[in-house]
Amino acid sequence: MYNRVGRTLLVLSAVLALLLSVPATTASAETIHSGNSVCSMYVNSVGFGAYCSSGKAYMGDGAPPPTWRERLNGRPFVPCRDFEIPDGIRLPQAPEGKSWVLRITITDYDLDSYNGGPKAHLERAYMPVDQAERDQCPFPDYMEQFWWRFESSYPEPALQIMPTYTPRVNVPAYFTLTPDSSMVLKQTGDLSGYYDPTHNLTMRGMVVELKIDPGDGTAPFTCPTGVTPVDDPDGYDQTKDPYNQINPCKHIYKKSSASQPDAMYTVKLTITWDVAYWIGKGTGWKSIGQANVTAVQRLPVQEAQAIGG
Repeated sequence: MYNRVGRTLLVLSAVLALLLSVPATTASAETIHSGNSVCSMYVNSVGFGAYCSSGKAYMGDGAPPPTWRERLNGRPFVPCRDFEIPDGIRLPQAPEGKSWVLRITITDYDLDSYNGGPKAHLERAYMPVDQAERDQCPFPDYMEQFWWRFESSYPEPALQIMPTYTPRVNVPAYFTLTPDSSMVLKQTGDLSGYYDPTHNLTMRGMVVELKIDPGDGTAPFTCPTGVTPVDDPDGYDQTKDPYNQINPCKHIYKKSSASQPDAMYTVKLTITWDVAYWIGKGTGWKSIGQANVTAVQRLPVQEAQAIGG
């Protein structure tokens, strides 16, 4: 469906406003083991991420890696660490004199192993703490080697409307998101504690549904969606007229927006992100949860004219 001649990609990001939905409790996956790493992940309306404890990467050759006890060199192991509450998490007012933290604790670990041992796992808790309670989980520099984290936020949506920048009355208008605004891929890179080439942790956020309130008083409609192919980024076949397209995500405006504020309809979008993780060859992507982000589009609609105007 890709016509390379006379093609115009109409991205309306300049008139699209991103509005974070009301923060909701995080949807988190169970703790996973990825090689010698142990990771706890989260997803919410702002983004997604992972907090991990990790041993030194070991590829199975050369001398055995040092144990955690050897790496401590006589210093105490501090199994807990406090993080800021991830954006998008709603919590009540903390008690007077306290503030909320995300406390993650490495439990059931074995200091005489190079990766914490097979039973090591992470426990996470949202806790109100005062200074004395914060001091229970100090984070000396030497403990950095046992922890790593990554996180990513969703990109601002870039809405495409075809076949014209300004929809026409009684002519179908087709809605899609650009590929760059409908998927986020985040990989641990050299911070990963994998012990062979098939173990790694990668997280992916992908738009799976787009709900559109067209702003003209008609009912909202929902479009199952996904990342569009690179060679067909808007799902619109330029060789066919607007009445003979495959893309089902469309709306027909019955009157112009001339009577609306600023002569534009206010289009409301609800974008559903599904976040998944991958830990190695043959395991496939495993979903850990979904989150919604809302956005507003100001959209002019004109009386029917020749297509391409």
